[in-house]
Parts: sequence; structure tokens; C-alpha cells
Amino acid sequence: MARSAALAACLEAVLGSRSNANRIFEILELLAVREEEDILCAGRACSRLFGALLERRELFVGPLPPEEASLAGDYSAEDKYKIWMRHRYKECVDCLAELMGHDAFQVKELSLCTLMKFVELEARYPLIKVEWKGSLTFPRDLLKVVVDGLLPLNEDASLLISRFQEYMEYDDIRYFVIKAVTESIGQVMQKTKERPLPFYQQNVFSLISPINMPNKESDMVKFLAHKQAFEKMWLSFLKHKLPAGLYKKVLVILHDSILPYMNEPTLMIDFLTLAYGVGGAISLLALNGLFILIHQHNLEYPDFYKKLYSLLDPSVYHVKYRARFFHLLDLFLSSSHLPAYLVAAFIKRLSRLALTAPPEALLMVIPFICNLFRRHPSCKVLVHRPNGPADISEDPYIMEEEEPSKSQALESSLWEIQTLQSHYHPEVAKAAAILNQSLSEMEDDISGLLELSAYELFDKEVKKKVTDVPLEFEQVRGLFGKKIDIFAEHFSLD
Repeated sequence: MARSAALAACLEAVLGSRSNANRIFEILELLAVREEEDILCAGRACSRLFGALLERRELFVGPLPPEEASLAGDYSAEDKYKIWMRHRYKECVDCLAELMGHDAFQVKELSLCTLMKFVELEARYPLIKVEWKGSLTFPRDLLKVVVDGLLPLNEDASLLISRFQEYMEYDDIRYFVIKAVTESIGQVMQKTKERPLPFYQQNVFSLISPINMPNKESDMVKFLAHKQAFEKMWLSFLKHKLPAGLYKKVLVILHDSILPYMNEPTLMIDFLTLAYGVGGAISLLALNGLFILIHQHNLEYPDFYKKLYSLLDPSVYHVKYRARFFHLLDLFLSSSHLPAYLVAAFIKRLSRLALTAPPEALLMVIPFICNLFRRHPSCKVLVHRPNGPADISEDPYIMEEEEPSKSQALESSLWEIQTLQSHYHPEVAKAAAILNQSLSEMEDDISGLLELSAYELFDKEVKKKVTDVPLEFEQVRGLFGKKIDIFAEHFSLD
């Protein structure tokens, strides 16, 4: 309390009379102490002090001359005072920039908010001399100091970055942050010689991923300038090697938060094709971006369906991106011009993998396979082959074959679906039995099944109302209730 009162008196003295200007050091010195409360008091005092000086135009405007040279030079007393005070302002900014890396979040937050207040005031009362009307006076250098403080190399700054996001609603702040981030990426990543920097790259992603571009109709010139800067920023970020977790995060937002705002989305072809070739979840996530480039920008991807076929492994029924993958797979297999051998290969592999899939995935994939039969009637030979293989040992289909045309899927039959008709879950058995009947021409809507979870399935079963309860008239004997059973010989319910 005493410290606050002393700083308030000091602040009043400095602003009240230029003869007390040297007392400003009493405030600046406290920015370098260890006590958190003293730093917070000094930070608030600096905010009020230099905020008032900027509004009163008492800081030197133009290129700042060295302090010693200005005092000995041919400047008026007024200019000498303003130059001297501008140097104190610079010292304050340097201290606040350093405090953005302080251990205490309150100190970081106060430093950030104070610096952004200075950015706002410098934009209104420029310290850059205006040489002609319409020349740029935005404090880019000061904002670059803030951006560098938000992107430390060795710690997670996501909390501070989330606090900064409110400023990104302003078009000028957003535009120059984009430019500053691009510059920062070039400077930092060049020094690492392509070695990933997990903390730094995650901080950059946290800062740039929520960026909302301006409305196209509001200002066309501004929109185009933003798009150009936005595209350059993302290309500079993605050209460096990313940690695997961050790779996935980028691919999740790429199709709706990045590609639509690029001048030339086709520049992402190399990034997406490399991601598609990685395999696993990364390849699944790259499908969204590739779909946009293929359908909207005429991308030609050699052996696309061969690669898509190779993505079908047991994990596709278990990954958290399952809904997105099957939505895109449905789109890619929607064309009626696809060859029968290709669609048959997809049907067979999906059916084979379904043997080990959970019930919630089976209730989605069985209607999915039925839709493929509706689009491609020539594949129904897989169902109507009475003398086909009875089990896996007789099946001509080669599961390990990477080339769909060589998998011999059309020579096989869907004994896997017939097996699922004896599934322990009654809903799955019922869904699989539909292939015993002739399929309707209308496709099943699977959109509501893509997100089906085990919890929803269990909840549905629990809420079922059973009206007639069958009663056991024969006394139970043995573990599974059968009198003639090997378990009955060794286990008893008594």
C-alpha cells in the first residue's frame, strides 16, 4: 500500500512539472526488482505515465538520436526534454518486453496489456514523422516486440496468447501480427537448421490458428492484402519440419481455416501430398485438404485410389477421426464411373476389417457397404455367389495386396458379412442380415451413424423397455445354464 502511494506521488510529480523529470527513474527501477507486487505497481505507473506523455505529445517524434549526442547537439530545450523522455520510454518498453517472460502470469499479462496500450496510443499519436499524407505510421516495431514476447523458444505461452487474441479482432493489428510472425519464423527457424522447436512452433500455431480473416465484402483491397500476407505466413510456417502432434493439428484445420483464405491454394499441394504419404492418422487427416484441391482446383494425384486403399487398416474403425475419414471415403467412392474391381476391393477390405471392429463402427460400415452396392450393381456378384468360399482359407481375395486390381476381390464373396449375421450384438446381426434381401434403390443416410459412439449404443440399449420377460421353466445348471455342457461338469452356481 505504501509502495503504491509513493509511486502515485512520484507519477503526479513527473507529470506535474518537468523539473521533476528525473524522478521517473524511481518508477523504472522497480520494473527490475524481484518482488511481484512491486513490479505490478511499477507497471501500472508506467502505463499511466507514458500513456499521458504520448497523449500530450511530449515524446520526440522522428528518428531517435543518441542520448549523449542530443544533449550536446544543437537542439532546443524542448526537443532535448522530449528526446530524453523518449529514451526513458524506450527503456520502459525494453523492460516490459523482458517481463513478458516472467514466471508470474500476472506480470506477463500486465506487460502485454501495457505494451498493447502503447501500440494503440502510438497508432493514434505517431512517433514516426509523417513525410506525406497517407504514409504508414503504424508502430510495427513495437508490435514486433510484443509478438516476439508471445513466441518464446522454451516454454508454452498458450495462456498468454489466448489473452492476446482479443486484440486480433482489429484489422490493422491482425495484419501486422501476420507480418511479424512471418518475419519471426524466418529468423528463428533459419538458426536451427531445420531442427524442430516444439515449444516455439506450438506457440506460433496457437497464435495464428484462430485468425479470422476480414469480410471480403467489407473492404476488397484490405481483404486481398490480408490474404497475401496470410498465405505467406502459413507457407513459411509449414515449410519447416513439424512435430507429429502439431502436424495433425494443422491438418485438422487446414481445409476450412487455411485453404479458403489463400490466393493460390495449389501451393499447398506439396505439403498435402507429403502428408498423405506419411501413413496412419496423418494420411487420414490430409484427405480433407486433398479433396478440396482435387474437386475445386483440378489437382491430379497419381495412384490416389491405391493410396486410399492402403489406408484401410484395423485402426480406421478405432481412430477419433473415423467420422471424417468415412465421410470423405464416401465422397471419393460416390462416382458411378469407378471400375467394378476397384469398388469390390474396397468392399472386401472393409468387410474383412469389420470382423474385428467394435459394434458402433459396424452399425456404420454395413450401411456404407450397402450404399456401395447400390451405386455399383456389378459388385453384387460378391453377395450372390452361392458356391463361393466358405471361409478365409478358401478365399481368393488377397488382403496383403497393395494394388486393388490384383487383389482378386471380384472373384470372392462376402462371407464376412454372413459371419456378422451371428454377431453377439443383435443390432449388428440385424443390420448384416439386410444383405439377404434385395436392396432398395434409395441409399441409406449414414451421416447420423458416422459419429455413433459406444456410450450412445449402450445408453440406447439401457433405455429399451422390455414388455415380455421370458421365464426359465427348467432349472439352471452350470455356468451357462446348459445341462449338457463341459462347463457344467467343472463349475457350479451353488
